[in-house]
This record gives sequence, structure tokens and C-alpha cells, in this order.
Amino acid sequence: MYAFARNQQIPSEKKFVNCPKCTTFVVKKTNFIMETRKHLAAERKKTCNCAQAVIATYADLAGIDEETAMAMGNAFGSGMGNMEGTCGALTGAAMVVGLVTRDKLRSRKVMSKIMTEFQTRNGATQCKLLKGVGTGQVLRSCEGCVADASEMLEKELF
Repeated sequence: MYAFARNQQIPSEKKFVNCPKCTTFVVKKTNFIMETRKHLAAERKKTCNCAQAVIATYADLAGIDEETAMAMGNAFGSGMGNMEGTCGALTGAAMVVGLVTRDKLRSRKVMSKIMTEFQTRNGATQCKLLKGVGTGQVLRSCEGCVADASEMLEKELF
């Protein structure tokens, strides 16, 4: 497994190729290959909230330990605790982006791309809309939101 040093700049060139063994993708980046972790993040969702699932899955790449990652995400599940806010998977991805890039401008640009792609794919970024609260129409499961946010995070950063 490859981990970035806390202040190490991540190379900007990246190439996506299909994994010959499955339907996931492999990200190639300057002598660094990482298989997607989106399935691990979605599986982790069964034991924690959406934000924690994303943060903990990428804790090593963000330069933090898993216990710290889980603590960081405590209040961000269920759309910041009341389903009124942004999906926890997206807030978890935002925390990983900030820790990995250590750059305010780059973090905002990356999260803007992730938010736009997530909105396009799922029809919403707000937890209660994704869960169908008030409409009765679930747009995406929590596990699906975690997988999507993870995939988009990997696409933009790794």
C-alpha cells in the first residue's frame, strides 16, 4: 500500500485504466498504482456513518490514523445530524481532499468537481433528498452514495 507523507505534493498526472479482473478501475499515477477502494468504503458504511466510511477508508492516504478519522466524522452522518445538510459521504470526501491537498484553492476546485459530478449522477447532494424524505422516492442508498463519493474522490486525487 502506498501512503503519501503528510506534506508531500501528489503528482498531477494520472491515467485511468480498466481492471482486467473486475468492473472497477485502477488509477495509475507516477509509479503508483492504487486499486479503487470504493467497495471497501461502501462495506464500511454498515458499521458507521457515511462521512466516517469515506474518511476512514482513505485515512492512510490523508496522513491520519483510523481512530482520528472516525472521530472527525462523528457529527457529519445523516446530512450533519438532521438530514438537512450535505450528504455525509460528500463531507467525508471534502475532509480527505483538504488533508491530502493541504491547499485551500485546490481543495475547493476538487470539491466543486466532485459535487457537480455527484449531483449529476444522483440528482441531489442533500441527504434528505437522496433518501427520499418527503418525496418517498429514494434517489440513492447510503452505500451507493459512499461508493460514488469515493470513486469521484479517487478520480480527482489519486
